[in-house]
Amino acid sequence: MTTPEPIYSTAIALGRTLFGALRLKPSIVGAENLPDTGGAVLAITHFGYLDFALVEWRMWHHNRRHIRFLARKGAFRQPLVGALLRGMRHISVDMTSGEAAYTEAVAALRAGEILGVFPEGGVNASFTVRELKTGSARMAAEAGVPIIPVAVWGGHRLLTKNRKPSLRRALGIPVSFAVGQPFMVAVADDASADTRGLHDTLQGLVDGLQASYSVPGTGQWWQPAHLGGTAPTHAVAARVEAERQRRLAMERSDKS
Repeated sequence: MTTPEPIYSTAIALGRTLFGALRLKPSIVGAENLPDTGGAVLAITHFGYLDFALVEWRMWHHNRRHIRFLARKGAFRQPLVGALLRGMRHISVDMTSGEAAYTEAVAALRAGEILGVFPEGGVNASFTVRELKTGSARMAAEAGVPIIPVAVWGGHRLLTKNRKPSLRRALGIPVSFAVGQPFMVAVADDASADTRGLHDTLQGLVDGLQASYSVPGTGQWWQPAHLGGTAPTHAVAARVEAERQRRLAMERSDKS
């Protein structure tokens, strides 16, 4: 029997209300690959800040399961947000030393939890899958659970990096999901090779979603450059992010 989780259930209800009010138009392929039981790593693309909520929305709709997400330690320090994250049993990640989070994540997987991971790291403003970190493969191998690739397209039009949100532009946005075939990795495998394979799979899922998306993206900020959009390339996005981090570091230094 599933243990009641009132905080998580309330958060899901609020998310469903928000997405309903925005009249989002979800579509999903491969929903049958979302597991009804047992542990698994959901390796998710990360083009928008609401990807975690959108994927949980579709998981809840499919089988009512909850996802445990890895979240930055700083978010747990915020009074309200931190209380919510702890109440939903998400996992705090110290970006300078991730050993504790890794151990907790593996334990959760072995206990049959679904773990949501964004292997690209932070939100990716190029809207094509960049180089992935190996944590997803290593955790899945150690816990003996499958990796399930998940691509989200359209969610970044709601809220993403370097763009001010607009309620008017958010109304009625199509949000597409593609869930790939689960696959197993072994501790003896080369985690880097497994991660490169995961990258190619995720990019293939994204390519399919972009090709079938119901809104033309030519000339649009939310479309990647190689498809005729005005989103920055990987290289340009990396330079912009480096400059943003430099400014933030200077601001923190000025306050200290």
